[in-house]
Amino acid sequence: MRKSSFLCFVFATIFTNLFAQGQINIIQNIKARNILNLDGKWHYIVDPYNTGDGSRFFSNKIQGSPDELVEYDFSSAPTLSVPGDWNSQQNDLLYYEGAVWYERDFVARPKQGKRYFLNFGAVNYKADVYLNGRLLGTHEGGFTPFQFEVTDKIEDGDNFIVVKADNTRYAENVPAENFDWWNYGGITRDVVLAEMNETYINDYSLQLTNDMKNVTGYVQLNGMQTSQQVTVQIMEANLQIKIPTNSSGRATFIFPIKNIEFWSPENPQLYTIKILATSDTTTDHIGFRTIETKGKNILLNGKPIFLRGVCLHEENPMIPGRPRSKSDLKMLLSWAKELNCNYVRLTHYPHNEYMSQLADEMGLLLWEEVPVYWSIDWENNDTYESAKQQLSELIYRDKNRASVIIWSIGNETPNTDTRNKFMGDLADHVRRMDTTRLVSAALLGYIDSTKTFRMNDSLGKKLDLLSFNEYIGWYIESPAEIPQYNFAIDADKPVIISEFGAEALGGFYADTATRFSEEMQELFYKNQFKLISDIPALRGTSPWVLVDFRSPKRLNPIYQEGWNRKGLYTETGKKKKAFFVVKGWNDAMQKKYGK
Repeated sequence: MRKSSFLCFVFATIFTNLFAQGQINIIQNIKARNILNLDGKWHYIVDPYNTGDGSRFFSNKIQGSPDELVEYDFSSAPTLSVPGDWNSQQNDLLYYEGAVWYERDFVARPKQGKRYFLNFGAVNYKADVYLNGRLLGTHEGGFTPFQFEVTDKIEDGDNFIVVKADNTRYAENVPAENFDWWNYGGITRDVVLAEMNETYINDYSLQLTNDMKNVTGYVQLNGMQTSQQVTVQIMEANLQIKIPTNSSGRATFIFPIKNIEFWSPENPQLYTIKILATSDTTTDHIGFRTIETKGKNILLNGKPIFLRGVCLHEENPMIPGRPRSKSDLKMLLSWAKELNCNYVRLTHYPHNEYMSQLADEMGLLLWEEVPVYWSIDWENNDTYESAKQQLSELIYRDKNRASVIIWSIGNETPNTDTRNKFMGDLADHVRRMDTTRLVSAALLGYIDSTKTFRMNDSLGKKLDLLSFNEYIGWYIESPAEIPQYNFAIDADKPVIISEFGAEALGGFYADTATRFSEEMQELFYKNQFKLISDIPALRGTSPWVLVDFRSPKRLNPIYQEGWNRKGLYTETGKKKKAFFVVKGWNDAMQKKYGK
């Protein structure tokens, strides 16, 4: 067998199996298709006692006569903006956890020979979705997309959607009952109705091979006309390949490349990808790069890189609640660029899909994570399936984004046998879905009697990176005592300190021994960077956190008032003193490792 034929066989096998474990059926890059945007004002009814199911709120009934008993009325109910959480839009819903029913009217003109899909970017946490009084289905998980085909349910003319959104925390959820961010409820991301051909391009993937000589991937059709010829074009490079689909509508390919500029933070080159089938056409913008580890190094396009990063919650402090537009998110990534970051850790859940698209455009590497956070129900199979599903939906959504280099399977979880089985299985699942990125998790270490920080988490053997959080100098003693500590990290793989930080109330100035002062936070980072510099395998840092964010767990009435104050920026966008210390570190690492 010739080498080229062998490569075709190998990659066809890989991509035939890719995503088979996730059981995801969502239109890839749906915003590039023919869509009707359903964002805007939706009527809502707060339902703390779950009255709506029994009273059939989903039927959107209008009182027909004065003597008819109907105990709700969406048409006269107040409205909430979608996308958006309810907590920040109504003062009396700030801390509300429970069910809220949403309703929206719209007009559709369905066409013969077309298919229609209702797509939600995210609803937190559980969503029951109805169209014209008929249940479409239920989705659980507050940060990933889902859709329903509505071809046989949509009416020519007036239609209505009802969504029961419920953000109640339960022990069996992912995340569970206890987490350190605001539990924003509602339809927090875009809602669209997509019009598709009877047989359409449902999914595709294009990736650079590890030898950086070929592009490999697949195209998947959905519909009855599965046997077609598919053309994949990389427009700016004048490259294309034509391949037939198999009987299930799948075409796999590998073809050599030339004149391709590889994507990197310094050169975030994106190419216009055009995919043409007999029955459909779609476009995307994709960058090509490789990421791997070799010994203690992380290699981007075959060259060592140091990840100069920061952690980030999906919260723009300049507006209340979840970000509602692409520009809200771009501001946050622009602040990371000001810090001279080439990498951002998106915590602790899948962020808006605009984040990875913006990172592709702006040249920022991403760590993306699912909310397997602190302690969840490790022995509950339904909990595992929920975590696996959310992970699958995230990977499926962002697999074509060059900026995404790390899939994280959790944060600060206990080192127990049940947890190791749970998260070890998640790591295996990631690798079955995607072999082109790194797998990690934010682990915890321990400090022995000699004030030495050590790692013995057995989950680390399953991961490509040894990543851990540590707060020496904040939760353990104070910044002045940091020099008394040391690290003993004997790693044969790259080390990333995925979190470290201290709180400071912006504008509160005192001495370095005063908690919540900018001076103490500044000293924390000065001493931390001296401490961690001695870790031989250190290849990345992501201080906690870019900007102050809201958390009901932060209750100090003087310095916190419901905010986690570990941000390098204040909630009004002002740089704290620590910002300049972190930027100095990033500048030094850039000089040491080059671009």
